[in-house]
Amino acid sequence: MKKFLYVFAILVGCFLLFGPKSVPDNLQIQDIMATINNKDIVIVFNSGGWGYTPFEESEDIAPIVENMQQNLEQWGYSTVIIPYARVKDDFSGRMAAVRNLLNNFNNSSADLVSKIEAVSKAFPDKKIIIAGLSVGGAFATKTYQNLSEQAKGSVYAIAIGTPFWADNLEKDNIIQIDNDGKDSLVSGRISSLFFSLVKSPFKWLKANIQGGGLAFSKAFQAPGHIYYWESPEVGPKIIGFLSDKLR
Repeated sequence: MKKFLYVFAILVGCFLLFGPKSVPDNLQIQDIMATINNKDIVIVFNSGGWGYTPFEESEDIAPIVENMQQNLEQWGYSTVIIPYARVKDDFSGRMAAVRNLLNNFNNSSADLVSKIEAVSKAFPDKKIIIAGLSVGGAFATKTYQNLSEQAKGSVYAIAIGTPFWADNLEKDNIIQIDNDGKDSLVSGRISSLFFSLVKSPFKWLKANIQGGGLAFSKAFQAPGHIYYWESPEVGPKIIGFLSDKLR
């Protein structure tokens, strides 16, 4: 049994380190250029979880991004939302997502960085907002960090619920939203996270017995890790940040 566990651990480690890359089907730079040509602000959407949830299915962050867009357009800006998937929706994609976490997105953010810098160079008057939730918030922060100093002047990052193990920076063009410290995943309250993890299989089982069809990945919910635009800790803070930078 010990030998089996050792071999299994080595195989998993090798797969994580040297496994095939999972390249998602994101817009290519020529498509991005055509899409944003007549827009003032580009909102780059990045989901939580594994990083491949489509915008229309992201019930947790999509309403926040849509409200951001509505406010920007009320201020007179023309906007466009461009979804960005970190990995593909398959097994190799999930393994790639684990690799991303282990190297703090240093490698996986390179593609988005290159596209943002190309847009910034071709359209220096356009503003770019990278918005991400949870692990997507960590990715947004790391992407902003990896940009050149020249590109950073026109790029803003809105990181919502960034987990405690990731870079949680708040600089001139970055805002971290954490429900005013109530998010246990951001603050790293291990006891709260542990009890939520223990309860998640029972929550999943109960929901499926009752016909709710709850996905196991959604059964675990860290206390305080739900964000609503209407909350005073979310919408007003994002509006204040955007107003300060763009109005």
